[in-house]
Amino acid sequence: MFWRTAYRAHEALISPARETAQIWRLIMGLIVAAGVYLLCNQTFFQTLFTWQGANAPRFANALDRGDTPVAMFLLLFSFGFMIVGVAVALRVVHKRGFGDTFGDLRLCFMQMRDVLIVLAVINAVIWILPPWDMGAPLISNLSLGIWLVLLPMSLLSVLIQVSAEEVLFRGYLQQQLAARFASPVIWMIIPSILFGMGHYLPEEAGSNAQAIAVWATVFGLLMADLTARAGTLGPAIAVHFVNNVTAILIVSMPDSLSGLALYHSPFSLAETEAVAAWLPVDFAFMVVSWLAARLAIRR
Repeated sequence: MFWRTAYRAHEALISPARETAQIWRLIMGLIVAAGVYLLCNQTFFQTLFTWQGANAPRFANALDRGDTPVAMFLLLFSFGFMIVGVAVALRVVHKRGFGDTFGDLRLCFMQMRDVLIVLAVINAVIWILPPWDMGAPLISNLSLGIWLVLLPMSLLSVLIQVSAEEVLFRGYLQQQLAARFASPVIWMIIPSILFGMGHYLPEEAGSNAQAIAVWATVFGLLMADLTARAGTLGPAIAVHFVNNVTAILIVSMPDSLSGLALYHSPFSLAETEAVAAWLPVDFAFMVVSWLAARLAIRR
């Protein structure tokens, strides 16, 4: 089959998982990872609420909306607990090291660098070309000076968030399933569906919730394919990082589309309807990013 040749590099990524590829271990590992994540997350935020004292309700509301830089930093950095959960599950249940999820680290960083360079060029071209307002009026959120001061911490927080999701879905889940089942139908589709379900937020995203979930599922499939072709998580992390930096740090979406206000970007789109109409373009750009990443890692 064609995928045996296309995904030849995947074997190096999944081989460390073969000795402990039993399904019961995967289920137990997910339970452990979820438990550690929830425990750390609850402890962290409850501690913050305690420190806030009488200001706790307002602080909780800011976290729900993500409408301040501090709130968004806390939310994004809390994804690091997901990485901790996966690391504990790998060690306790699978007797494996955490580094295995990334593949060969030197190759991983090289591929990540190459993909980031290509996507940076593509995004620069897109921003230079019209329409400069993305089809809807832009509302100023933050002065350029403050945005630049926050940028290093913002980039780090987004990197942690996307790395955590890639470690869980394209790392742990995909590797363990691929070590047990040869068919990509299983190890690509199951993690991608779960990834999409995790992005289905009807209360926050309103009428756009299904579109966002479908977008996330397709994104998961493309990143699963990219990971299998690369043999590391580097390219998937790079594509995910660029996507989220654009969506969070540059131009934010209205609440009914994104689920969060994300007002620590310089601009936000004013019209939800215009953004919803932009979704097909966003799908197209997702595919372009995937194809560009595939070209970047070809040697």
